[in-house]
Amino acid sequence: MRMLAIVHEDHAGPGVFGEAIRERGDVLEEWMVPTAAEPPGDPLDYDAVLVLGGAMNVDESEEHPWLHLERRVVGELLERRVPIVGLCLGSQMVAQVAGAVPRRAARPEIGWHSVELTEAGRDDPLLGPLAPGFEAFQWHSYEFPLPPGAVALATSEVSLQAARIGEAAWAIQFHPEVTAGDALHWTADYQSDPDAVRIGIDPTALALEIEAKIDAFNELGRGICRRWLDFAAGRG
Repeated sequence: MRMLAIVHEDHAGPGVFGEAIRERGDVLEEWMVPTAAEPPGDPLDYDAVLVLGGAMNVDESEEHPWLHLERRVVGELLERRVPIVGLCLGSQMVAQVAGAVPRRAARPEIGWHSVELTEAGRDDPLLGPLAPGFEAFQWHSYEFPLPPGAVALATSEVSLQAARIGEAAWAIQFHPEVTAGDALHWTADYQSDPDAVRIGIDPTALALEIEAKIDAFNELGRGICRRWLDFAAGRG
């Protein structure tokens, strides 16, 4: 299969999802949308599309005008029912295009947080095998409400963590794709995030926790990606 990853910044790439895609022998192409006006190919011609995270927010179009283009592309993908997974910023983009209004969460979730599957989530082809719940690495201050007609799949104490939109789209708030290198980079650079500073992140403690937990979490992420690839292959 031929896959597209929509990327928003360095150190927020496809990570272990990219590893899982290439291990299967599938092709992964990346579109760094803030710096490239055109994707490497027509987004509608890909077998599936991954929309990744970034430090910007979905309501910051004045600061990041390329968000308008990305929203249009994601809207076309949803309309054509191309299999799509949005992660963190990407989840908020997918949910926004589907009719939700992303907003600031009651509080940031940065670091490791418990995620619990809903009843529907236990039957979901991507997340079901993780029932009843798991611990996930997160880094977000925004959240997405459930879009009209979507199905809630997972929650945390703070926010909706995953939803399925229509037949072939998923919005996932946590970071199943993140590598140890990227998570440690975000942690070392935490002072660039005012919310991380405000809530008093301890970068040394968080780095140690990442090193202890990331291998198992990466295997969880690869599993989600493999099941998504199986779903996309079945659609083909």
